[in-house]
Amino acid sequence: MKNIANNAVNTAASGLWGIVAAAALLAGCSALPAPPVRADVYDFGPGLLATAPTDRRAPLPPIALPEVAVTGPVEGSTAVLYRLAYDDPRRLRPYGQARWSQPPAQLVQQALRDQLGQRRPVLMGDEGAMQLVEGGKPPAVLRVEIEEFSQVFQSTTASTGVLRLRASLADSTQAGEKLVAQRVFIVQKPAPTADARGGTHAMSEAAAQAAQEVEAWLEQAGR
Repeated sequence: MKNIANNAVNTAASGLWGIVAAAALLAGCSALPAPPVRADVYDFGPGLLATAPTDRRAPLPPIALPEVAVTGPVEGSTAVLYRLAYDDPRRLRPYGQARWSQPPAQLVQQALRDQLGQRRPVLMGDEGAMQLVEGGKPPAVLRVEIEEFSQVFQSTTASTGVLRLRASLADSTQAGEKLVAQRVFIVQKPAPTADARGGTHAMSEAAAQAAQEVEAWLEQAGR
């Protein structure tokens, strides 16, 4: 009887230790770091999905479009930035789980190229300004600098995509570039939702409208 009792005690103790070990294992598993959450990646959309209708207006002369510059944020950053107008609007904040597919300067340059390229050749990069076109002269040069590209929250539920860029139009001469005109473009578009998804949508629309306004400005300048 004594042996039976001892066996029962040992069996109960083994079961208890098994439960304790299992609980410790589960606790250890729960303490492991969770896999990182992948950030949502945004761009300006797929662009034209079909050939644009033939524009019967006379084609415009070629233009050189060097790399778009950016002030403020770290050059080459793909962060999606926002400001809280109601809480220190001078502070730029990046979304933790959202980013652009490319640096914003490249996305804006692509928007400009797509818009301007509908009626004229667009020569990309600084090398484009050195190419000879009709008459053996280099093309006019369009230099663009982004001064602001962010989602600005007026409240916790309302925000706007803001793009402010400075465009400089210059003629290429043997002595260098001669400034013809300069203008600051400011475009604001309401965000459909108060988050990164809505902000990137609004900012891409702002870039598209800015490209249209730059195109009209170039035509008014006779370039």
